Amino acid sequence: MSHSYGQWCPIAKSTEILGEKWTLLIIRELLMGSTRFSELQRGLGAISPTLLTRRLATLEQYDLVYKRRIQGGRGHEYIPTSSCKQLQPILLALGSWGMEWSKAFMSDADYDVELLMLYLQRSVVTENLPGGKTVVLFQFTDFPEQPKWWITADGENVDVCTTDPGLDVDVFVKTRVRAMADAWLGRTSYKAAKASGAMEIIGPVALTRNISHWLSDCIFASLPNAEEILAGS
Repeated sequence: MSHSYGQWCPIAKSTEILGEKWTLLIIRELLMGSTRFSELQRGLGAISPTLLTRRLATLEQYDLVYKRRIQGGRGHEYIPTSSCKQLQPILLALGSWGMEWSKAFMSDADYDVELLMLYLQRSVVTENLPGGKTVVLFQFTDFPEQPKWWITADGENVDVCTTDPGLDVDVFVKTRVRAMADAWLGRTSYKAAKASGAMEIIGPVALTRNISHWLSDCIFASLPNAEEILAGS
């Protein structure tokens, strides 16, 4: 145990387990389906491999994660246990609380384009796309280091790449990272962002009339507030 409050209070004991930096975000990734070390790294971004290894070991110690060798492969995968899964309504409530109360404290530096693209990749509803391969090109005007990002959806496979896949683009979206994130979070609509000039969307009407049909909004956009989530859990 890295720290102890020396109190029997269950909040204190829970915080001793969950209060370390990155721990709740690791649990977020586990509950969203990441099981490989590389998948966790991708969702967490700035965490070092050493620190991630240490945090996973702590979660395993407290029976929040089951570490097992990958069948027929190299390395390990990390499976959330029942006690870890019971944290889901708490994380949903925390996220809903953040949607309501933390937005006033957000800065442009908080909007990570790599995390945004990972979330957009996870949000593609492939069955709502027309048959065949669909290619969406995002161009971020405020990220000159890597302005263009492609999402390709082919059947159930959805990939993100930063190099031109050499395929015809079906939908072109030109915007700022924050504007795209706010639309996905449900803080504004794609229609409103386009009308205000914050977003340019080009493509066939079947794909651009209702982007949320094939690119689902953030789960917190449609959830009740934190109090209601916990009351119903």
